[in-house]
Amino acid sequence: MATAAKQFYTPEQYLEMERAAVHKSEYIAGEIFAMAGASERHALITSNISITIGGQLKPKGCKTYITDLRVNVGAAYLYPDIAVVCGKAELIDDGQLDNLLNPNMVVEVLSKTTEAYDRGEKFARYGKIASLTTYVLVSQDQPKVEVFTRQPDNSWRLKTFTDLIDEIELPYIDCRLTMTDIYDEVEFGGIRESARPGDISIYP
Repeated sequence: MATAAKQFYTPEQYLEMERAAVHKSEYIAGEIFAMAGASERHALITSNISITIGGQLKPKGCKTYITDLRVNVGAAYLYPDIAVVCGKAELIDDGQLDNLLNPNMVVEVLSKTTEAYDRGEKFARYGKIASLTTYVLVSQDQPKVEVFTRQPDNSWRLKTFTDLIDEIELPYIDCRLTMTDIYDEVEFGGIRESARPGDISIYP
């Protein structure tokens, strides 16, 4: 049985279609990949992080973008769950200014279908952005946050947090998160409990 030939598009074709599309797709080296919709946990975690760091960053001249702003790196257009820019955002393309070039931090909330991609090719492409200092992966199935920080030799240092009492320092953008901030009101194992200190959280 013959396999259908892959369809390739130019960046210009992708952007024209994407700006008119109802659902988001990413673009890598000529191919377009549709993005699945987010779960309730995914959306809640993203919102929790944005609210917590947004309040700390705004007085410092930093901006927090959620979900809909594309990041352009080389031959790819990617949608991070959260992107942070400190200083002036560099935006390009046809007067639309809807593609970001210089994120300082990117956050991705993992799912079963995207985890390998977020850890692999997507991270590798983000890593080519000179301004990027911090890459954060957040599990939505258990309390687990992985923070990669760029080192002077351009390698990445990983710190992993799994305890709800953990506090996460983000020195490059001069702010902090707690695990309780990230997972507040997030449901695990079919039971919703506040993750605030003094309350009980139940996991599978």
